[in-house]
Amino acid sequence: MSKVNDEVFLSWLRQEVRPALGCTEPVAIAFAAATGCRYLNEPCVSVSGFVSENLYKNAMAVTIPGTQCSGIAMAAAVGVYGADPDKGLEALRGLTAEHIQQAQALVSQGQVNITARAVPDFIHVDLTVNGRANRCRVVVQGGHTCITELYLNDQPVAGFCRTEKNTRAAPLPQFSVRDAFEFVTRAPLQDIAFMLDAARLNGELSQAGLQGRYGLNISGTLSAAVSQGLMSDDLLYRIQMETVAASDARMGGAPVTAMSNFGSGNQGITATLPVVVLARELKADEETLTRALTLSHLVAISVHARYTRLSALCAASTAAMGAAAGMAWLFSRDLNVVESSVINMVSDVSGIICDGASGSCAMKVSTATSSAFRAVLMARQGVRVSSSDGIVGVSAEQTVNNLSRLVVNAMPETDREIIHIMTEKDALVQS
Repeated sequence: MSKVNDEVFLSWLRQEVRPALGCTEPVAIAFAAATGCRYLNEPCVSVSGFVSENLYKNAMAVTIPGTQCSGIAMAAAVGVYGADPDKGLEALRGLTAEHIQQAQALVSQGQVNITARAVPDFIHVDLTVNGRANRCRVVVQGGHTCITELYLNDQPVAGFCRTEKNTRAAPLPQFSVRDAFEFVTRAPLQDIAFMLDAARLNGELSQAGLQGRYGLNISGTLSAAVSQGLMSDDLLYRIQMETVAASDARMGGAPVTAMSNFGSGNQGITATLPVVVLARELKADEETLTRALTLSHLVAISVHARYTRLSALCAASTAAMGAAAGMAWLFSRDLNVVESSVINMVSDVSGIICDGASGSCAMKVSTATSSAFRAVLMARQGVRVSSSDGIVGVSAEQTVNNLSRLVVNAMPETDREIIHIMTEKDALVQS
């Protein structure tokens, strides 16, 4: 990969490290429905359309933020009554009990009909909201809040402008783990200080998970295990506990914002909290934490930017590769340790599939987080998985590229079969 200038790294961070309330796939559906209602100029009486199969997979079972509900139809319905499209990925902030009741009524009356469709874009929402006299069609493609088409009664909406906010960003140059390491080492602190917002937001989400009971409550299971003497209250436990608690809360519908990475709150959580917990354990100062977080998020971006935004590969595992890099940096400031940590992780967790967003994502976050810490401990001792083993290459870049080849060339069929299984299950539930 060619060298990139510092502004490219900052552009990647601004583009891909963003606040998001709840799982971003149901939010994209709600955002599209809310946008249509804004232009409808009358009450919505029904919603129809389709979403891409991958988006359907990730929105089917996860709890919608601020509710105890799930499902594609419900995501659109709460968008009709309670979403604010001006808030982007936080469109569902401010949902009320009345909004939820109205949405449930619309769904129960059979007025929301959205199907899954195989389309080129992994993120694709095509919804039409209907009033008594008018209809508005909204198409979101390429990004969760990227509006590419907008029609009122089949005519393009006058004055609609594809601004930076609602169009897909131009592709940015890819970069290597080494590039990210070198940038983090030299970057002026004031340029990356905003990365502390990731620690604050995801820390607040973790506290919500620790104080409540969300999703599968995996953090509660870990806590009970310590109380029963089945696990130790050690550094690995604390890393897992705080990270998983945030994922529990997010997947369980807590109305608390996450700092996302590459369009996913779970990826942002996984790239952030292991680094925060280790920095606290090492009594690192604020600048050190800022640089470690920046490296973690950039490495997560570097890995994921090489393949499709949604795929059959669990992205929490690749985000944890970022966390491994950030933790390795905290321990050593050594590029070799950082790259070895990433290589060790690819060898360990490259086979975790993504079978849609749900409460079980927190289990995958726990697995990936544990792998990241173990990978770093190995790297600190000079242990790196050999290039003769599996898909591991002679360098971190070749290893990550090998993983990406699997995602791009081999996993689409796996993804299709996962989607078929999930849609068949959904059809049985609805019948």
